[in-house]
Amino acid sequence: MSDNGKTPVDFWFDPLCPWAWMTSRWMLEVEKVRDVQVRWHVMSLAVLNENKLDELPEEYREMLATKAWGPVRVVVAAAQEHGEDVLGKLYTALGTRFHNKGEGPTPTAIREALEDVGLPVSLAEYADKDTYDAELRASHEEGISKVGQEVGTPVIAVPGADGEQIAFFGPVVTPAPRGEEAAKLWDGTLLVASIPGFYEIKRTRTQGPIFD
Repeated sequence: MSDNGKTPVDFWFDPLCPWAWMTSRWMLEVEKVRDVQVRWHVMSLAVLNENKLDELPEEYREMLATKAWGPVRVVVAAAQEHGEDVLGKLYTALGTRFHNKGEGPTPTAIREALEDVGLPVSLAEYADKDTYDAELRASHEEGISKVGQEVGTPVIAVPGADGEQIAFFGPVVTPAPRGEEAAKLWDGTLLVASIPGFYEIKRTRTQGPIFD
């Protein structure tokens, strides 16, 4: 339990991923209807895929090379220099600009997101620096090691009945459920994730993420 008595939910995200963004907005809805508190952490699509670039489509490789490092480096730098409490609000500011407003992970969007939450715009300079890459990789490894290398972002981990964490990728959902629908999805996800040997439920996606 957290100091406030709520159940901690650890959430690893890459701000570039629209599906992680959808899941994170659902998770904020879950906070309203279940006695949980989200703790935000960074993971990286660039780190996740760096050893399998030859297996990826050229367009995706180009995206990882040109767009994936900057945002996570800035987020990690913000946490290192201003405390991990800034992660949630900065993620919201970045995601709102990247996804909801359709600005994408541009230098301007990153700078304006920093301004939105009262952080120094100078943090945007870390987008092109490896200053905190060791911390980025450590945070990424902490999350991905709970679920394995064959999944992506987000990763969610919660305390299990035996004290060990239950961790899973996803859920992938759009639009983000609200109210009782958010609660139902949370309860169901915890139920299936708690079954030893359970690995996957999946169906074909028929639409892209719906931002609202």
